[in-house]
Amino acid sequence: MTEVKKQPIQAVKGMNDILPPDSARWEWLEAKMRSVLQRYGYQNVRTPIVEPTALFVRGIGEVTDIVEKEMYAFEDRADKHGQAEHLALRPEMTAGVVRAMIEHSYLRDSGRRLYYFGPMFRREKPQKGRYRQFHQMGVEALGFAGPDVDAEIILLGNRLLRELGLVDGEHVSLELNCLGEPDERRAHREALIAYLEQHKDVLDEDSQRRLYTNPLRVLDTKNPALQDMANGAPQLLDFLGEASQAHFNGVRAILDAAGVEYSINPRLVRGLDYYNLTVFEWVTSKLGSQGTVCGGGRYDGLIEQLGGKSAPAVGFGMGMERMLLLLEEVGAMPAAPVPDAYAIVPSAQGLPQVMVALEHLRAAGVSVILHAGQGSMKSQFKKADASGARVALIFGEDELARGEVSIKPLRDASAAQSSRPLGQVTSWAAELLNA
Repeated sequence: MTEVKKQPIQAVKGMNDILPPDSARWEWLEAKMRSVLQRYGYQNVRTPIVEPTALFVRGIGEVTDIVEKEMYAFEDRADKHGQAEHLALRPEMTAGVVRAMIEHSYLRDSGRRLYYFGPMFRREKPQKGRYRQFHQMGVEALGFAGPDVDAEIILLGNRLLRELGLVDGEHVSLELNCLGEPDERRAHREALIAYLEQHKDVLDEDSQRRLYTNPLRVLDTKNPALQDMANGAPQLLDFLGEASQAHFNGVRAILDAAGVEYSINPRLVRGLDYYNLTVFEWVTSKLGSQGTVCGGGRYDGLIEQLGGKSAPAVGFGMGMERMLLLLEEVGAMPAAPVPDAYAIVPSAQGLPQVMVALEHLRAAGVSVILHAGQGSMKSQFKKADASGARVALIFGEDELARGEVSIKPLRDASAAQSSRPLGQVTSWAAELLNA
């Protein structure tokens, strides 16, 4: 009987493995982000990947593309009573953070400044910078009503982008809009539907579908044939009341004082139903159609909508994959990290002595790769060179007999090989950090 060869199992399309050295760049980006977030007083929050489907239907909106077409929703196995939960892989994390705040009464005493990292899931056609499993960093400031926190969130995002090496105007541009309050949006909605009905013959299929369910999203169309029509539509800014206008002016005054460059985009609406008042995006022309690298806004009604006591909130999300693509595109991505040293050990006999010395080096902050399994000196030096290490530590029999290690520079051909005493590792470990 012929044995059937087993085919290797591959990852789900659009859900990617992150392997070294790419994973090191992710760690670098996350560390840069955490540094900025902590300076603004934001604390980490982690919520489940799987949530009740109803959370996103109520929070994001039934007629959004995410819920209608993209969400991974499924029915769990039935319990002993025949009841099955309807669950979903989270397509975004704001709704989950709000659910956690309500469930644990976390806003009872004061407002909260939170941040998160994690995978999100949307079933759409995978393309560069847009995947079925993607990762986001996000911030949420809950319990703060004023324009000061809107501005703080934007300043935080601006600080982060600048520290990543992305320059305003050259690499990214900030766009702002104000969506007002529900009554203002209702008045604008009526005027917008009346306008769109007059242009019904030019609307594409998506716009036809959204005409009566989510007409604001028609203004966000990327269809080139609809741009003139969308530009001529009634603008929500013209429907704002005094309080909404004052809130928006307050945000702008702080950004102006801080020297943050921005433009007003009256067609900026964001893709989720829960936004009100301030919305914003950082966009780039460096990534083709995937131009938004960070976006968010205020969502004062969401906490009450999900069953909590009414409280204001504002936040943003930043796509990690897209940010890494942008950093690479503009040349702001650092090189993958390399070890300080590579340990060459020709004989297993000296391993106990070698391993103790390496532990002392690591305790002093030196990163060292041990060549495991011995092998010829030639092959070990080849591996040492390929590792990118600045120096090779040679633990040969002669060196160990003298209680020494030879240090051979690998990146500077003019530098001479030298020896150091194994019994005094801490006295010369710092030399390796500056080699």
